[in-house]
Amino acid sequence: MQPIIKVEKVSYYYDSFPSLDHISFSVEKGDFLGIIGPNGAGKTTLFQCMLGIVKNFSGEISLFGTDIRQNRKVLQRIGYVPQKKSVEQTFPATVSEIVSLGVIGRDIKRESIESAIEFVELGAYRNKRIGELSEGQQQRVIIAKALVKQPELLILDEPTTGIDSAAQDKFYDLLTRLNKDRGITIVWSSHDMNAVEKLASKVACIDRKLFFHGESEDFFGNEERMRSYVEFAMQSHMNLHFGKSKNLHDNTEKKNDAHVV
Repeated sequence: MQPIIKVEKVSYYYDSFPSLDHISFSVEKGDFLGIIGPNGAGKTTLFQCMLGIVKNFSGEISLFGTDIRQNRKVLQRIGYVPQKKSVEQTFPATVSEIVSLGVIGRDIKRESIESAIEFVELGAYRNKRIGELSEGQQQRVIIAKALVKQPELLILDEPTTGIDSAAQDKFYDLLTRLNKDRGITIVWSSHDMNAVEKLASKVACIDRKLFFHGESEDFFGNEERMRSYVEFAMQSHMNLHFGKSKNLHDNTEKKNDAHVV
């Protein structure tokens, strides 16, 4: 059986610096993959490449056996939850209206919208404006919007940032039900290593390069491997910092030399 996601030797450079550096891994049907890495590790960039938002990467990415740069119709089988952004309290759309945006251009019955709202336990709030909800409830609305088209794959980019611990627990329970009860394959990036250890069946450690990809217990159950990852991440960031500083210094010298007559 072909993997749901196949990433092969993917690299992406931003202003001559590597945001992703020869990343390769695959995601099988039913996986719950937790992606961990520090800020600036390239997790969001990786998702943007996987979703065809960023196209000028090197390497190959296939979703359901299809090259994402060749056929974007495959995105209809994917639900995406981007990094959480605050919602204006005066934003006029109701919960039902926000969730219905997930089915624009598709013939999905009203029952599907109601089912998605009920699944995230917001049935009593369907007619409330989203700005009137708590941050945790708002994020569950975004999940419902992603679920309404009945995706086979759900990609979530640090979805619990800024949400209190009680709301996070409810959110994590929702992800578990989606994976185990509905059989949805999940790829989820998070800074919460405790949550990733508890929930994810597999883990990928990324800091522009891929440090580890495999069974969750093979990473979290190996103290030496975890210690090596921390050292790897620290070294990677030092190299990036000093590399940027050196490049800035070299560019400044070139500009100064250009003004010497």
